[in-house]
Amino acid sequence: MATVLIIDDNEAMREGMAITVARMGHDVTAAAGGAEGLAVARRKRFDFVVTDLKMDGTDGLEVVRQLRAEDPDAVVLVVTAFGTVETAVEAMKQGAFDFIQKPFPPDVLRAKVDKALEVAASRREVARLREHNRAMAEDATPRFDLQAMVGQSQAMQTIFSAVRKVAATDTTVLVLGESGTGKELIARALHDLSPRRDGPFVTVNCAALAEGVLESELFGHEKGAFTGAIRRKLGRFELADDGTIFLDEIGEISMNVQTKLLRVLQEREFERVGGDDTVRVDVRVISATNKDLAQLVKEGRFREDLYYRLHIVPITLPPLRERPEDIPLLAEHFVRKHAPRINRRVKAIGVEARKAMVRYRWPGNVRELENAVEQALVFCEAEEIGVTDLPQVLGTPRNDAVLSLPTGELSLTEVLEDLERQLIARAYEKARGVKTETARLLGIKTSALYYKLEKYGFIQKGEQPDA
Repeated sequence: MATVLIIDDNEAMREGMAITVARMGHDVTAAAGGAEGLAVARRKRFDFVVTDLKMDGTDGLEVVRQLRAEDPDAVVLVVTAFGTVETAVEAMKQGAFDFIQKPFPPDVLRAKVDKALEVAASRREVARLREHNRAMAEDATPRFDLQAMVGQSQAMQTIFSAVRKVAATDTTVLVLGESGTGKELIARALHDLSPRRDGPFVTVNCAALAEGVLESELFGHEKGAFTGAIRRKLGRFELADDGTIFLDEIGEISMNVQTKLLRVLQEREFERVGGDDTVRVDVRVISATNKDLAQLVKEGRFREDLYYRLHIVPITLPPLRERPEDIPLLAEHFVRKHAPRINRRVKAIGVEARKAMVRYRWPGNVRELENAVEQALVFCEAEEIGVTDLPQVLGTPRNDAVLSLPTGELSLTEVLEDLERQLIARAYEKARGVKTETARLLGIKTSALYYKLEKYGFIQKGEQPDA
């Protein structure tokens, strides 16, 4: 059953067409004029629109223009009186699908409706493929090579073995671990080593979106579902059809979204927000969290049935502090990865620097280690990263930025500002005064850098960018 909108200011004509189309088994809405028809079309999505051309006020030509402007895929059939074919041709130039000339028997209208619905279905499929291709283009990450994963510890070798086995199946996987342990990397490996490798890999950060936005992002929405929904949008589950969807930070989703997600996992179907059509998908679901979902279930904040649907195969990543033998390997890997971009002079990490890295607890895990190596590359002036090049949090302060407890002469704020000034000075010098490069080296926005450069007197207030 399709949804059809019929617009005509002639009551007899409007009701006659509505009855004919309704008898075909379709859901028909009738509007008594162009303005009313456009208002209805903005509130609800229709598969097909029939509009008379000559109407008082907003005529059919304007209806075609506005419908096509708001939705380029809209399928519109215009009805014209005898002797006004030129106007109908103009309507088709504006994007109308076809025209039908009065008077016409019901079977002619039925044939036009059937043809129009074929075109509408074809346009929807083209739009779906267009969105699908866009998602594939966004996922431009090279094929994952499990051999490239760094880790010689027994814990990581066990995980690599599990990934190889699980990837060959279509099982739902839950990746557990602290923030920064590489959960998305494991999800990517599971996809790229699976039979779905040629399908899309679609990522959703569930913690980054509000409930209403997340629901629309996951399941899509229909035109008019809410303010600003000017056209249908495909959700991430549709875009991931025949591929894999990775739901990161799954512990952050609301109970309402949990209910809809449970149905997708059980039935592989859902409705878009504001829609009635059931969408069926073939998607593998991989989720990840740094939270204790079992505890959330006990607290009533996470559905128990959803937990067991997600928890079919759990893979738990150990924190970096529990596999210290991997730290030097990872650090050297990040030097090779970032030195060509940041500091080509650096070739390795010195012995003392490696010892300091192994001693540190790494609360931010692999992500923090990578950031530390990048920062050390910025300040290193030799071929090897030394202890004094490492971030001070590792317990090895730099020679030119020795920290001490605040005294009566300097407050903590003043000590921190002095350290910030020194770091900016070194980055500014290394970037040879190029402010965009200085901001990149420091990992801050250019606008924030300008504020700090003015604050510490490196540039005059109001100085132009890179002046």
